[in-house]
Amino acid sequence: MGALFNLGFRPFFLGAAVFAVLTVALWMAVYVFLLPLPMGTLSMSQWHAHEMIYGYGMAVIAGFLLTAVKNWTGIQTIHGKSMAGVFSLWVMARLLFLAGSPFIKLAAFFDLSFIFCLFIAITQPVIQGKNWKQLGILSKVLLMYAGNVCFYLGAFGLLQNGVYWGIYGGLYLVISLILLMGGRVIPFFIERGVGYPVQLYNPKALMLASLLLFIVFFVVEVFIPNQIIAGYAAAGLFVINAARLIGWHTPGIWKKPLLWGLYIAFIFIVIGFLLFALSVFAGVSGFLAIHAFAYGGIGIVTMAMMGRVAIGHTGRDINHPPVTLTWSLLALIAGTIIRVGLPLVDMDHYVVWIGLSQVLWISAFLVFAITYAPILIKPRIDGQFG
Repeated sequence: MGALFNLGFRPFFLGAAVFAVLTVALWMAVYVFLLPLPMGTLSMSQWHAHEMIYGYGMAVIAGFLLTAVKNWTGIQTIHGKSMAGVFSLWVMARLLFLAGSPFIKLAAFFDLSFIFCLFIAITQPVIQGKNWKQLGILSKVLLMYAGNVCFYLGAFGLLQNGVYWGIYGGLYLVISLILLMGGRVIPFFIERGVGYPVQLYNPKALMLASLLLFIVFFVVEVFIPNQIIAGYAAAGLFVINAARLIGWHTPGIWKKPLLWGLYIAFIFIVIGFLLFALSVFAGVSGFLAIHAFAYGGIGIVTMAMMGRVAIGHTGRDINHPPVTLTWSLLALIAGTIIRVGLPLVDMDHYVVWIGLSQVLWISAFLVFAITYAPILIKPRIDGQFG
């Protein structure tokens, strides 16, 4: 266990994987089997949404950024007791929130303290190293903090739209982070990972157009709201990001699970924008778009990224990840198709489709956690610190 707190990806990726299993298993018990879980003013769907975004999602973001910032700046990020302390804040928030309505205020304290400490931990080396191009990513962490504040103020009855702003603002902020980071790293990984020379089509103009249109989408969907403008913005984001995907494609990605996992996750995000537009203009359920973003986009991209980072930063060969990672990614892809695709053709068995997708999610992350726990807990195989 001595290596567990050497670098951010270790505790937070392991915590995220275990939490992904437990929280969706509990959500399945609540949604499918009608287990009562008292949450005061919050509905169970609001609890589920919050914990997937600010519990699971923020754990992966924390693990990734605490590791990446060290690479970007060359400055050691928190480790040892400091890392254990920040991780403990995340764990306490999850446990207290799960305990129900009497503990939500205490959960809010630990949850907001966690994100605040994370922000300080990644901001200090960025400022010290004068790596100003990372300020956009830091700002998204700060906005996630603000979104979580809104959620809790809403839960306490102090902000009328706070819960909605917190949940949907948080979801779309995570999607925006994937669009930003994906635009940087997915083409980079593909060009260097397919095993042959290739230069992908990845113009900055498309990335900028996606960013600007996403800001419009975010504001009119979360804060105004204006469904018509949001629908047109989503349609535009579908076209722009589909064009980016076409430019990133090369046949070699389909031989490497760490490449096709990221690529397919981005496909589901693009499909999410299309489904959102169809929810506005064609009456398709908006929840299908949400789960294309969340289950297909965030779920798959985070597993693929955790799988890659954990292998690379423990001294292993990223070209040969564990075989079980392929099966976990395939389970998430199948789960997304069931959760998002089957209700489009058969709403009569909606609860069945949700239940099956939950089983696949739980299975995928259980296998991932069992496979990666020894990798994350034990020291690097090359003897280096990290």
